[in-house]
Amino acid sequence: MLYRGDIQKGSAEIFFRKVKFWKEDGKEEAPPVFSLDGVNYIHVKVVGLLFVATTRNNLPPSLVLELLQRVARVIKDYLGILNEESLRKNCVLVYELLDEVIDFGYIQTTSTELLKSYIFNEPIVVDAGHLSSLGPAALFMQGNTRMPGTAVTKSVVAQEPTGRKREEIFVDVIEKISVTFSSSGYLLTSEVDGTIQMKSYLSGNPEIRVAFNDDLTIGRGGRSIYGIIIGSSGSGSVILDDCNFHESVHLDSFDVGRTLSLVPPDGEFPVMNYRITQEFKPPFRINTLIEKSGNYKAEVILKIHAEIPSSVTANIIAIEMPLPTYKTCVNFELEPGAVRLRTDFKESNKRLEWNLRKIVGESEHTLRVKLTFPKELHGNITKEAGPVSMTFTIPMYNPSRLQ
Repeated sequence: MLYRGDIQKGSAEIFFRKVKFWKEDGKEEAPPVFSLDGVNYIHVKVVGLLFVATTRNNLPPSLVLELLQRVARVIKDYLGILNEESLRKNCVLVYELLDEVIDFGYIQTTSTELLKSYIFNEPIVVDAGHLSSLGPAALFMQGNTRMPGTAVTKSVVAQEPTGRKREEIFVDVIEKISVTFSSSGYLLTSEVDGTIQMKSYLSGNPEIRVAFNDDLTIGRGGRSIYGIIIGSSGSGSVILDDCNFHESVHLDSFDVGRTLSLVPPDGEFPVMNYRITQEFKPPFRINTLIEKSGNYKAEVILKIHAEIPSSVTANIIAIEMPLPTYKTCVNFELEPGAVRLRTDFKESNKRLEWNLRKIVGESEHTLRVKLTFPKELHGNITKEAGPVSMTFTIPMYNPSRLQ
């Protein structure tokens, strides 16, 4: 989706040709901001869709990136489901939304509630029953308990088939963790970027109260970001380095009773964003061993141990490891009884890929990779390979212990 104001007609074609070039060149993704022929291209990817803005002016990239995220959120609020099919069926409504959000290149509003007064097209609802769940809404639909398919994928403006509105509100705690280990397995850095996401279908604009852990501490020095001195943090307390709140949140009783009060606007919105850099127990441990088994051969052993409880399951695990740039023949050896996994070697960027459908807590998985080289090894393969990277999703689990 490319919204352009003062840019010539061929911008969309130029952008997607450039993104395709990055893919073919062996790079994973195009950078979120780049310039070409005097035009600045800024884009974000949301559930597999590219939202793009173009400008000839020198704008703050963070402003445009935040705008694109909010545009995606507004469109999702109106369509219920954000995917290619829903955009195709509701292109007139999406164009109407963009026309109200941005006027002659100037941002007007990104509030779902305010836009209701100016939007007259009704959304064409796409059936969510056969779609795979994506984004924050997916956290409600994974694991043993499944919420109804329309629970968090319905439009905030579409009418219920029965004519009656269901009074519902959904709250997600979503945390993105970044952990770095040394080659010997020691924890170097750990960070949590979290958000409390809320989606409201309540009528009458009632006041909502959200209560947190009593031992929640904000700021490292025992002083809150609002200037009020709070108790010293114990060893088991949850310490947030910093946080920010949605404009609808009232903080009158937050420093004393750890309670937020708000009147939730229509649609999906972040109640609170926070960051944690205190050390926490990582959900996985990765051990890597690289051994030379001759002048022309080497073996890589990747071992993953799940530190999460046995009652918790991680989904969609992807492990990647760069190998030396010279030509390599690769053979994989899977552990006995291994199912629902995929291994691959990308010749274009010399990268090992190991994908698992799920990992149960307190389990261990091992992958052995035999490497054969056409010429004798002279360098240090241990220094030329790696680092190993891993991405995953764990429903119903947050390492920060924020409640």
